[in-house]
Amino acid sequence: MTDPSETASPPAGPLPARPLTPGDARDQRAASRRVLVALSRAGVDHTEVLDTVVEQATRLCGADVGQLYLLDRDVFRLSRVCGPVPASFRTYLADQPIAKDRSSLMGRVALDRHSQQIVDVLADAGYGRQDLQRLAGYRTLLTSPMILGDEVVGVLSMWRTKVAPFDDRSCALLEEFAVEGAIVLRQVDLTRSLEARGEELARKVDQLEALRAVGDAVGSSLDLDEVLHRIVTNAVRLTGSDGGSILEHDAAGAFRVRAAHGSSPALLRRLRSIAIRRETTLVGRAAGGRQPLEVEDLAAAGPDPMLAALSDDGWRSVLAVPILREDQLHGSLVVHRRSTGAFDPATRELLQTLAGQSALAIVNARMFGELESQRRELEVVSRHKSEFLASMSHELRTPLNAVIGFSEVLLDQMFGPLNERQEDYLHDIWTSGRHLLELLNEILDLSKVEAGEMVLEPRLISVPGVLSYALSLVRERAAAHAIDLRLDVADGVELVEADELRLKQVVLNLVSNAVKFTPDGGTVTVRARRDGTELRISVTDSGIGVPEEDRERIFESFQQGGRGAPREEGTGLGLTLCRRIVELFGGSMWLESEVGAGSTFGFSAPLPALEPEAAGAAEDVDGHPDPAHGTVLLVDDDRASLDLMTAYLSGHTDRVVRARDGDEAIELARRTHPAVVVLDIRLPRRNGWEVLSELKSDRATQDIPVVVASIVDERRRGLALGAAEYLLKPVRREDLVTALHRVGVLP
Repeated sequence: MTDPSETASPPAGPLPARPLTPGDARDQRAASRRVLVALSRAGVDHTEVLDTVVEQATRLCGADVGQLYLLDRDVFRLSRVCGPVPASFRTYLADQPIAKDRSSLMGRVALDRHSQQIVDVLADAGYGRQDLQRLAGYRTLLTSPMILGDEVVGVLSMWRTKVAPFDDRSCALLEEFAVEGAIVLRQVDLTRSLEARGEELARKVDQLEALRAVGDAVGSSLDLDEVLHRIVTNAVRLTGSDGGSILEHDAAGAFRVRAAHGSSPALLRRLRSIAIRRETTLVGRAAGGRQPLEVEDLAAAGPDPMLAALSDDGWRSVLAVPILREDQLHGSLVVHRRSTGAFDPATRELLQTLAGQSALAIVNARMFGELESQRRELEVVSRHKSEFLASMSHELRTPLNAVIGFSEVLLDQMFGPLNERQEDYLHDIWTSGRHLLELLNEILDLSKVEAGEMVLEPRLISVPGVLSYALSLVRERAAAHAIDLRLDVADGVELVEADELRLKQVVLNLVSNAVKFTPDGGTVTVRARRDGTELRISVTDSGIGVPEEDRERIFESFQQGGRGAPREEGTGLGLTLCRRIVELFGGSMWLESEVGAGSTFGFSAPLPALEPEAAGAAEDVDGHPDPAHGTVLLVDDDRASLDLMTAYLSGHTDRVVRARDGDEAIELARRTHPAVVVLDIRLPRRNGWEVLSELKSDRATQDIPVVVASIVDERRRGLALGAAEYLLKPVRREDLVTALHRVGVLP
């Protein structure tokens, strides 16, 4: 029951202000401190602060219940409560919130933007929420607006269950607490904004990390399927979609699924079985317009075989982005969701970026495919070239062996004297044969280097010995033109471990070129120095020099540069091959030249000096054991080669035995037990490798030294099987005699 004496109430309206007493100020300051303490303790959770605001306001205003309402569009919803409030009131209020209109005190305060009270809600004819009053039993209401900027965001409301007006002190206090509550709400908004911004930045960082990872994959991997799968996986994850795919556009104008994520195997089989063309599909229209296209609800989509397949599989919306590279269409990036709705602009922008990376991946893969195809074709060409060169080498070396060998024999007048014209003609034959052999050897060597088949065979050698050997081979030519040859070897340049044949080849080529391009009466100086662990060898001439524009070109194949007309033809391969061999040594070549003054060609290689005690070992290697006179077994299927070898050995051995095939060679070796076997590799019945293996595995013949003399250039294999020496045809008499001397057959 309501006390009649309490039913009269003045109308609601602005409350008169009065100065606060010192006690009021102290109470307010204490309450404010409590709010600040709660604010500092709450961190990002402001519920405690708002609870403190409502509690302090309720206590200081002397209210039975205090409440904080937040404005949600056009209604107020209860946020915080202090005091006894029936649960039924809260439940009812959640379903029937208070509207922002003049039927409630909250609505009036929000509209008028100042504090007001109703002394007795039962006596206020304009109060329209008697339903709430009946549930809670309140009589007097006091409410202040919470304003942020120019916007009312909520209200702070007090009630008393008896008619008892709030004085101006309580009104002033409530207004202060409303301001503090608004400040807290502002901080809540700022915190939420910062959190949202942080989440947005985190998403952006995630996107950037994903884009970087995709970019790394595009740049480092040539596996197109792997890269595209990574792209579509990130596209689905970063856009919050449920599935996606990348379709590649082929030369026939159709799209085919290349990578997918989140799609069932049945859907992929169906998509790969249908014709996805530019004219009849969403991806085709997006490609034609060069812009993303979407379908918000697949149920309303027109005829499209791809969209029909997606719809039947339970998908409800789709977005297609064309994959373009320099305005060339390469495919489409598609994402789809299980729910209907539009895709936001950020999603479109992100997918366009990923589509660009997809285009780059597809272009790179296609270029790699083309290069790989070309590489395979070049490998076939290179193999055919190597096979041709090997075949031609075998075919040319056998007749060259006879031409050069018999020319030397005749020039040495082993079978009688020659007249001057005969000697001149024979010398021309011998020179032409040697030139042809030089060309053949350099072409084959260059082919080996380019194919990566040239293998160095290091051994203990004397650097001064190599340099002296090279000079000895050009000394006659230099003397004919009054060219002074000089050798300057610095202290410390002695023994090294290197491939003697290849080192001689480089030095001889440089010395030969120097003599060739030096005018009569000039000088050629060979120098050897040490620079730490590197060996530096240079050849300096006083010749015509090399023009600056030719100093790199002369190292190219079949180039000699503008150095004038040499006295004899060259292959144009020497310097190219020298540079490649030096690179195999791990070194480099250089050229210093002045036109009209001369040139210096040099090279350096990491060939450290060996310890002095190694000299003894070198002498043992090069030492000459006592000769063992006896029979020489020559094994070759070519009669001319047998005749030539026999002529070479004339006067050097007691007896020569000849075999024409592998079986005969083994039989003669066992029967005659020769002092040495000179063995060709290309033999009928049993080849030379089989003969060599048989001889070395038989205790009766394993101690017989074997000298291989063949057109087959497999020195490493021959030495591994037990050959004492390995000569490559054409074989000069000097080479054969030296080899027999090394194995101890000749003195």
